[in-house]
Amino acid sequence: MVLNHIEHSADPTPASSVLDADKLKPYIPLASLANDGWSRDNEATATCYCGTVQIAFPTVGPGFLYAFVCNCTDCRKITASMFASNFVIKDEHLKHIRGQSNLKTFSQNKTIASHAVMTNYFCNTCGSLMYRVADRLPGASILRLGTVDDFNLVETRLKPTIEIFVKDRVGWFTGVSGEEVERFNASPA
Repeated sequence: MVLNHIEHSADPTPASSVLDADKLKPYIPLASLANDGWSRDNEATATCYCGTVQIAFPTVGPGFLYAFVCNCTDCRKITASMFASNFVIKDEHLKHIRGQSNLKTFSQNKTIASHAVMTNYFCNTCGSLMYRVADRLPGASILRLGTVDDFNLVETRLKPTIEIFVKDRVGWFTGVSGEEVERFNASPA
């Protein structure tokens, strides 16, 4: 079954950009079909592309652990990109607002450097990878920065401070900027 959603906007003017957005306020552009994400105090939402799955997560500790970029070959394939931008949340702080029953899983350990099992949770409708669960990281989930509804959080509280599998980084990507960023040739966990 193929689901289509086509909507034409009456407003021909382009929306403001992430670059121009006030970093002190949430910036939630039209980036999914639901467009009901939020960011307030120390909690925000992540939504799949079609809007069927939405989760809430903390943006500060103790529930928020860290944000990182991974250049491993597994992340390349599972994201269909050359690296993955992620953040880690303790499971007891992760809230499924809607669509938990619509998540499908795919688990494997063949391409994982540690050969530990990694389970991926995808929206069954649009295919968005919402998060991963790693056997080597018990009690936590690895969420994707691209699913976060407030784009400014990725520039502020959720900005990656760790980059892993630097040895596998493509030449045209110079990595996460900043002297405070910790870099590893493999996973430090």
